[in-house]
Amino acid sequence: MKIVILDGYTTNPGDISWAPFEALGELHVYDYTAPDEIFRRLSGVSLCLTNKTCFPKEVLEKLPDLRYIGCLSTGFNVVDVEYCRNHGITVTNIPEYATFATAQMTIALLLEIAGKAGHHSDLVHQGVWTKNRDFCFWDGNLTELWGKTIGLFGFGKIASRVSRIASALGMRVLACRRSEITDEMRRADPQVTFVDEETLWKESDILSFHCPLTSETTGLVNSETISKMKDGVILLNTSRGPVLDEKAVADALHSGKVAALGADVVSIEPIRETNPLLSAPNTILTPHIAWAPKETRLRLIDVASSNLHSYLCGNPVNVVS
Repeated sequence: MKIVILDGYTTNPGDISWAPFEALGELHVYDYTAPDEIFRRLSGVSLCLTNKTCFPKEVLEKLPDLRYIGCLSTGFNVVDVEYCRNHGITVTNIPEYATFATAQMTIALLLEIAGKAGHHSDLVHQGVWTKNRDFCFWDGNLTELWGKTIGLFGFGKIASRVSRIASALGMRVLACRRSEITDEMRRADPQVTFVDEETLWKESDILSFHCPLTSETTGLVNSETISKMKDGVILLNTSRGPVLDEKAVADALHSGKVAALGADVVSIEPIRETNPLLSAPNTILTPHIAWAPKETRLRLIDVASSNLHSYLCGNPVNVVS
């Protein structure tokens, strides 16, 4: 049975094994697949996996043999799930595989903003400390996080993990989610105070976003919501780039209303040269790497191959179609 992975390079640039998939069938892995190569590579193929190769309706209509699409990611917006649901194509995803790494990246961005360790290391290597009169120096304001209030918009597994780390750093933790907050959630995370959206904007010194991208969350952080936030608020985004209105955030960074931004995602990736965040002050941007530790990618491959195995056994799991 032929299994095709259309864009395997980002998941596995060669440092881990595809063996779990090789055990399930005749595996063909392509580093990248251009739109005009999809049909040739999937001709007669019923099983495929994708990360960012897109499957809109017009592509799916030309692949009559396709019966399974395994997304090598948590997000599945690259696939027309409704079409698949109506035409008997099973689509699966990888929920929660990057929980630990994404929480780690969120805190890493915050710590760099607060303590500027990387920035000062660069200055030391440039010789600034060597030439300094005093035994120490610092460039810009450093921030102690103890006693600060962090607000989490969205509260799933990642935000829960972030809340526990933030609490261990001595921070007050607020959270807001648009779906129901259960008693079980409150018991599991007693360090969190659940509040409404207006309170979150008003009381948070730091705002961190952990929500899916929907019509309601696209452009959630805009000039209106920023105006409701504290002066000098810090923003963190490890969810999805379009959650931020990037022009509004850049303007707020220039004015000082937003003190700093740490983001691992932007609206269009790779980032465009015209993205206003590139020229905004006090901005730390990383290239969507929260999911990229080797341990995390090994977990991804393990779950993805397990998804496919379950499908082949007639008991599909993590189905989104």
